[in-house]
Amino acid sequence: MNVGFFGIQYSFGLQQSAVNPIYDMLGAQPDQIPLLNLAGPVTGLIVQPIIGALSDKTWHPKFGRRKPFFFIGALLCSIALFFYPFSSSLWMAVGLLWILDVGNNTAMEPYRAFVADKLDEQQRPMGFQAQSFFTGFGQTLANVSLFIFPIIIIGKTGSLPNWVYASFFLGAVCSLGSILWSMNTTSEIPPTDAELKEIKNAPKNIFGPFIEISKAIGSMPKVMWQLALVYLFQWYGLFCYWQNSSKSIALSVWKTTPANVELYEKAVSWTGLVNGWYNIITFLSAFALVWFVRKSSPKLVHFGALLVASIGLLFFPFIENKYLLFPAITGFGIGWASMMGIPYLMVVNNIPKERYGVYMGIVNMMIVVPMILQNLTFGYILREFLDNNAGYAVAFAGVLLTLAALATLLIADDKKVTSENISFNTPH
Repeated sequence: MNVGFFGIQYSFGLQQSAVNPIYDMLGAQPDQIPLLNLAGPVTGLIVQPIIGALSDKTWHPKFGRRKPFFFIGALLCSIALFFYPFSSSLWMAVGLLWILDVGNNTAMEPYRAFVADKLDEQQRPMGFQAQSFFTGFGQTLANVSLFIFPIIIIGKTGSLPNWVYASFFLGAVCSLGSILWSMNTTSEIPPTDAELKEIKNAPKNIFGPFIEISKAIGSMPKVMWQLALVYLFQWYGLFCYWQNSSKSIALSVWKTTPANVELYEKAVSWTGLVNGWYNIITFLSAFALVWFVRKSSPKLVHFGALLVASIGLLFFPFIENKYLLFPAITGFGIGWASMMGIPYLMVVNNIPKERYGVYMGIVNMMIVVPMILQNLTFGYILREFLDNNAGYAVAFAGVLLTLAALATLLIADDKKVTSENISFNTPH
């Protein structure tokens, strides 16, 4: 059921590692990059809660509850990925990124609810960490393509190198193909008669999803408010890293900036390999984190994962040997494995089953609000306090992840997951 996450996260991997270098190649200034990345968080803030609320109130005997939404999202992603390399100007690349992010967000939220629908409390640790596994796998392929394709695909078409076209075309195939795989191999559980009656009686008007979202926020469990503080530091910091990783490596290893196109392309290619490595660590460590959750608790596991991630980022921008970047980013891979699964364990057992969709959408609001803040404020911070230095931006991300780890300790003790209540059986 989680194979579709592979395609969604291939797309996200390209956004992390390829979109900002493309902006650089099309002439964007360093302090413009945060604003040019507004598409992801703004569309996430608007799209995911609405799609979640709508999918909670949807049922079709043939197409199901969540599947229609993540199929439409995957289709939009594939179209945007296909056309993205043809961007001849900065405004075209930004416009296509908005379409890509609408698709990604339409697919992402109902997919998390889909997994929560299918699994009981005992099986969810494995289910959500399976998402982390496919997250790492998809993003690994995306990032490694940025290293391998420049070696085997040379030349330039328009404003961009030909290897960019190959990476994005492969992403278009993976995005739609993996979603179709999950749709064809995993059925949805039909609602009960009582649930069907509630779905049929739900108000059918344009304000319905917004009313549902506001009601859900009003009755949101305490753990979600506490998680929001963690996410404030966590996701602000993540965006700082993704926006500046290529330029940081260019500065520390190649002693250059995007102005030197030839050397900067080498830095971008190496960044793909480095980010591919942390995603390999993500899918290798995803299921190991289940064992640690069983021995302690989701809260402590997430604290530890964030801490090792922050240590790696604090050292990252000061490393001049390109091979030493791999051990530095290893902790980030462990942290990313936790971020993609563990927080959902803290939330899902505290929300009612019939509202999984809308609450997963609200969790995403907690992700995108820090991203929007970052996009609106970090350009100023980078220019006025960090001297437009991408390395300092990555170190700043490490500080923020440290604060996120400390904020995790403030979350009320979550339910301990023991060997007796984790099942490794086939999902039902």
